[in-house]
Amino acid sequence: MAGKKGNPIAVTPIGVIHSEHAQAEATPIQPCYARGCQGEVEIFPEYAEGLKDVEGFSHLFLIYSFHQAGPALLTVTPFLDDEPRGVFATRHPRRPNRLGLSLVRLERREGNKLIVKDIDVLDGTPLLDIKPFRPQFDVVTKARAGWMDNIKPKQARVRGRRGYRGQGRSNKPKGSS
Repeated sequence: MAGKKGNPIAVTPIGVIHSEHAQAEATPIQPCYARGCQGEVEIFPEYAEGLKDVEGFSHLFLIYSFHQAGPALLTVTPFLDDEPRGVFATRHPRRPNRLGLSLVRLERREGNKLIVKDIDVLDGTPLLDIKPFRPQFDVVTKARAGWMDNIKPKQARVRGRRGYRGQGRSNKPKGSS
């Protein structure tokens, strides 16, 4: 039976995410640190019909594969902190199932392509699913953020950008071509 321990669950990419982020180590860690970063979500033709009515939403959740993450670890040092934490108490990419989740701003739809902003996803990432954001379902007031509540905002901004240098500019290291 699929889903029981030891039995794989198969997923099939429905598209690919294109972004200006060419290097994992210089990709912002969350959409809030990728403000203005534009990307394109290309849906494979056989799934394009599923985009019907998506243009009415301002934001979309992208579910994708951390296809370039290293081997899974159960304890990781998060990007915003120096203390090792359980991977399930972080959003670190080195997870057992390598699933990523990002909330992006939908600018427009062009056929089977979605033009998005605030994207924190590595170029060429396999897209597994899209779900619309709905404030009535997805906003939680009075939420706690565990250990992340102790991170200072300035520290989070600096570490969260991970070398990303700004809208419309390449995130390649200086001196590279």
